[in-house]
Amino acid sequence: MFKLANKIRQKDLEELIQNPIFKEFKNCTVMVTGATGLIGSEIVFAFLLYGGIKVVALVRNLEKAKKIFGCALDNPNLEIIVQDINTPINYQNSVHYIVHTANTTSSAEMVKNPVEIMLTIINGTKNILEFAHKKKVKSLCYLSSLEVYGDVVSEEKISEDYLGSLDLTNPRSSYPEGKRAAECLCASYAAEYGVRVKIARLTQTFGAGISKEDNRVFAQFAKSIIEKKDIILHTEGKTVRNYCYLTDAVSGILTILIKGTDGEVYNIANENTAISIRNMAELAAKNFNSRITFNLDNENRGYNNYIKLCLDTLKLRKLGWKPYIDLQEMYRRTILFMEAEHNV
Repeated sequence: MFKLANKIRQKDLEELIQNPIFKEFKNCTVMVTGATGLIGSEIVFAFLLYGGIKVVALVRNLEKAKKIFGCALDNPNLEIIVQDINTPINYQNSVHYIVHTANTTSSAEMVKNPVEIMLTIINGTKNILEFAHKKKVKSLCYLSSLEVYGDVVSEEKISEDYLGSLDLTNPRSSYPEGKRAAECLCASYAAEYGVRVKIARLTQTFGAGISKEDNRVFAQFAKSIIEKKDIILHTEGKTVRNYCYLTDAVSGILTILIKGTDGEVYNIANENTAISIRNMAELAAKNFNSRITFNLDNENRGYNNYIKLCLDTLKLRKLGWKPYIDLQEMYRRTILFMEAEHNV
């Protein structure tokens, strides 16, 4: 047993492991790629806190991993492996389940290094699928993104069978097109080789555990509130999407891993959080004593075009999953975590 220094994240994890889905992993080994990321680290901590589950954490940077998992480094159920996802997975022992979270979430990186972004998504997923095939794992969950739906402006909720358009000449499309290719690769390995892979399409997800370097809009808003600065919008904030709290997203991923159908896709989002970026800024400002200012310059920050894209989660809810944390509570917990963790 261990305790995180951050009480907000510790409480989140203690709530999360009450989910009966954790019983399914008892006495099993779970490999988590991208283990130092927001979702990856939450999954690692949750399994270790639950107990009786071995976790193989694949990371790129050992020092970063030691910093993040410091309180759990002496846990016998944690094994940290330094692994470039672009190279074949070199792990000799048995693995029962895999959660493939390794990913970038930086829009700026998608514009600056589109070739590397796209190839890492595709080659990394291929390497994980090959490893899963070799090890005959019970289940693999690949984390995809709502961005695969493309430039959508819809009044209807988007189900898993929808596919919108993407501008293939825009380097920013390297991320969603890479995700689409990786999804197809997953479905192909399921069909041809019988790999037991499922796909989770996540909406934007945040919560206690967020990195200080995260520059997505919700992180920018939270940092502005903590620093008692104005919330600055660099667009008109018209884009509408729904969001998901970190622990709700993790319970969705694990539900898909255990109960999902091989080769199938499942949306993960809290349908009750649909909101425009501008309205979300207004909600944050109103509830946390801040103000909004606009800086509509021409700098390319890698933001998406205007979309109105809210995910339909009926398919996942039919597996018994439901989210619990609303948008205001998402911000409250995230802000409290960041204040204590990062001294911002």
